[in-house]
Amino acid sequence: MNTVTVLFFAAFKEQAGCKKTALEIPDYTRVVELKSLLMERFPGLRDALDSALVSVNQEYAFNDDLIPLEAEVAIFPPVSGGNLDKLPTLLLVTADPLDLDDLVAQIILPSTGAVCVFTGIVREITRRGDPHETLYLEYEAYKPMAEAKMFQVAEEIRSRWPEVEGIAILQRIGKLNPGRPTVLIACSAAHRDTGIFEASRYGIDRLKEIVPVWKKEVRPGGKTWVEGEYIPTRGD
Repeated sequence: MNTVTVLFFAAFKEQAGCKKTALEIPDYTRVVELKSLLMERFPGLRDALDSALVSVNQEYAFNDDLIPLEAEVAIFPPVSGGNLDKLPTLLLVTADPLDLDDLVAQIILPSTGAVCVFTGIVREITRRGDPHETLYLEYEAYKPMAEAKMFQVAEEIRSRWPEVEGIAILQRIGKLNPGRPTVLIACSAAHRDTGIFEASRYGIDRLKEIVPVWKKEVRPGGKTWVEGEYIPTRGD
């Protein structure tokens, strides 16, 4: 038998009633078979596991993949190569407030002449789609995998926009009130016409696709986990 560690995030944590469990599975168990075993042990997950994303040892895994010995398996909903050792790169999941001046200082070089920054903010009033008021958001992340996927996003940015010098990707977790920054994406380069606007936009869009971060929205009438629609594919 193979004993694996199973981590639950976001709504799955609440449906399972725990954050973490040890589970004995037969050798050569595949991801789809693990899901069936989890349904038996945690009936509250029965209706949700079909849409769950799975990672094994911090890499996305798929139904036919075998689960190695003593693996760390994470269960969660859809979220919402390079020279990284030589160029300034800041990748961080943190509960601490974000400091824009400090962030910029860490990703500039003597040759830097432009920095493009995207900042996401907790919105108190939503007017489009489902109009509503937000009291606060609670962010949660699978931190080791999130920071590994941030590294991947930074590599993808540099492969597409090679003139980008510095990259920062920071995600807040914990309780955040309206008006507070939730995420910062910044790209620096020698000049503004080097693709840093497009690179920063790509960074936030890609983060929303593959970096395992979730948010619970608390409204006057209740609270709900906000899930994305993107389903990672092999290679993400």
